[in-house]
Amino acid sequence: MFEAIDFQALLPFIAVGFAAQIVDGALGMAFGVISSTLLVSVLGVPPATASAGVHLAECFTTGVSGISHAIHKNVNWKLFFRLLVPGIIGGVTGAYLLTSLDASITRPFVMGYLALIGIYLLWRGISFPTRHHREPKIVEPLGLAGGFLDAAGGGGWGPVVTSNLLIQGTQPRYTIGTVNSVEFFLTLSVSITFIFHLGLSAFTEAVVGLLVGGVLAAPFGALLAKRVPTKTLLILVGVVLTVTSSYSVYRALT
Repeated sequence: MFEAIDFQALLPFIAVGFAAQIVDGALGMAFGVISSTLLVSVLGVPPATASAGVHLAECFTTGVSGISHAIHKNVNWKLFFRLLVPGIIGGVTGAYLLTSLDASITRPFVMGYLALIGIYLLWRGISFPTRHHREPKIVEPLGLAGGFLDAAGGGGWGPVVTSNLLIQGTQPRYTIGTVNSVEFFLTLSVSITFIFHLGLSAFTEAVVGLLVGGVLAAPFGALLAKRVPTKTLLILVGVVLTVTSSYSVYRALT
């Protein structure tokens, strides 16, 4: 397979993976949304192939990203273990129900909700600081819902979990690092299901490019999450979440 790869043709996919992972590693969301949008809209990759490719590539990018966040001490291990098991259960359940669930009906509502959260986080960032950071009260149900929506709806772990934890007052740096670290185990569980059904034929040129670009960018995203001030992180998360969610609602309704 690798002998047939045109490495010059691989460069656009590497660029997409690099850009998407920089944003995802720094803000805890948007690798799937950015990658899928650019692959389908700009590079002309079929939607089904793009979705499978993004999930497979995330197995590797989230692993490197999680290790990078751990090295930079961005991980809250108590929160990590509270999210881990519910996230995997939700992801595996969503993957099994993917064929029977009409995600096209529920996705616009979920994305609309996330767009509103993005606006709220943007306001929180502009008016920061308004209150002290605090431990989240709702975690396990959030992990379950985030894992399910990520698998059944084609993405959503970062936007759903990261944004809702920030709403509860958690510190952005540790929230982003922890959510990214848990995502590796979630994505691995979901991708095993996809590979079981699709076979290794899903491992296309686009996947190789996303993988290379994402792995190269992962350490830089973790470093940004550590260095960028809380106020700036909140504003950036709000902007990215609002724009990507609004665009997803537009795509779903047109």
